[in-house]
Amino acid sequence: MARVTPHLPWIGRRLLLGLGQTAAVVLFIFALTEALPGDAAVALAGDQPDPARIARIREAMGLDRPAAERLMDWVGGLLQGDLGTSLVSGRPVTGYLTAGLGPTLLLAAATLTLLIPLSLGLGVLAARREGGRLDRTVSALTLAAHAVPEFAIGVLLATLFGLWLGWLPPTAVGADPFTEPAVLILPAVVLLSRPVCTISRLVRAGMIDAMASPYVAQARRYGVSGARVTWAHALPNAFAPATQQLARTCDWLLSGVIVVEALFVIPGLGTVLIEAVAARDLPVVQGMAVVFGAVTVAVNLAADLAARRFAPRSEVAA
Repeated sequence: MARVTPHLPWIGRRLLLGLGQTAAVVLFIFALTEALPGDAAVALAGDQPDPARIARIREAMGLDRPAAERLMDWVGGLLQGDLGTSLVSGRPVTGYLTAGLGPTLLLAAATLTLLIPLSLGLGVLAARREGGRLDRTVSALTLAAHAVPEFAIGVLLATLFGLWLGWLPPTAVGADPFTEPAVLILPAVVLLSRPVCTISRLVRAGMIDAMASPYVAQARRYGVSGARVTWAHALPNAFAPATQQLARTCDWLLSGVIVVEALFVIPGLGTVLIEAVAARDLPVVQGMAVVFGAVTVAVNLAADLAARRFAPRSEVAA
């Protein structure tokens, strides 16, 4: 218990900072959605809207009320766990989240499951022969893959493996990701392409430093096998610099999923958000953006905690 106590003030400050960041995200999201051109009333009025009809729709939806009043009502609902109601369908925003959460979580879980062993394996392989052919090859490939946008990689993979070779489904149209997991292979590869490059390079750099450290040299003098030195002694210390990046990759997946789900037509949160933006369904856009923002704040807080836990000596007092 005595070892945990010194961390409590730091954790408390980080939690307060996270609450402040969440409040700022809420205000920022409301301001951005208010600045969007048009609204749900215009979208519902049809291709040839009548101004009088638009005015009646706006009044029925409450869109004619002052922005400050609508903000207070929205924030009050958020504090009670109410994300609002769709202006287009009348369904609760939580229903949209529930409908799209499953495919998004499945895709993110598949990506993270592959990301960790791939990143560790590539980083360790490159570091074992620093400057060698394998190291140069891995470094060149990771740099090249990191430079290509996810959208371009997705189009290339869908065209090659989905349309030309026919090995994998090019999209998830009409498919259930839970019963047909093959539709998630290409999206997961696209989501893996950038973070595996970043994390593997961090692991490589950490492994090179760890293998040159005194404790590894001492372990070798004691006759510890090379595999045990690599995986049991060097890797845990080499992985510390990549811990924060791995945690923040979970945050990055939220934005990456939106692009990938739209490209491969996966019925997840990204697709729901894009459809809500197209329909100017502001409560759905605001509710989902708040959830994404809150997850981002929580993940970054977890990354700070992980960095303090795994690399306490490198911490700068806050």
